[in-house]
Amino acid sequence: MSVPAGNLLAGLPSGSLPDELFTTLTETAASTGAVRIERILSTGQASPEGFWYDQGWDEFVLVVQGAARLQLDGEAERTLGPGDWLMIPAGRRHRVAWTDPTAPTVWLAVHIGEPIPPKKMGRGQNA
Repeated sequence: MSVPAGNLLAGLPSGSLPDELFTTLTETAASTGAVRIERILSTGQASPEGFWYDQGWDEFVLVVQGAARLQLDGEAERTLGPGDWLMIPAGRRHRVAWTDPTAPTVWLAVHIGEPIPPKKMGRGQNA
């Protein structure tokens, strides 16, 4: 059986990206929902003014490389650099206020308890 493995810093862009790039590294189902781990690459992107993420699951974020400012609703912006992490509880509104436009910011995000999407039924399968 193959075990997933890789390098978070492999394949980084040499210039700016038009949008953040989200790559799911692994995903597994648990009794309380899915656990999804993704790499996010930012090159100057931020949440649109007035936009807030409001997720029904916990999210652990870690800045591996680069710099960012993250804001939780009702709090001042937090500056994050390499090694800085934050656990965002379910239902806590948050937004990306800024990411470094001069070098890629590499995030590791772990989504915990995300709802598992229903399986699509194939031909000849019964519910």
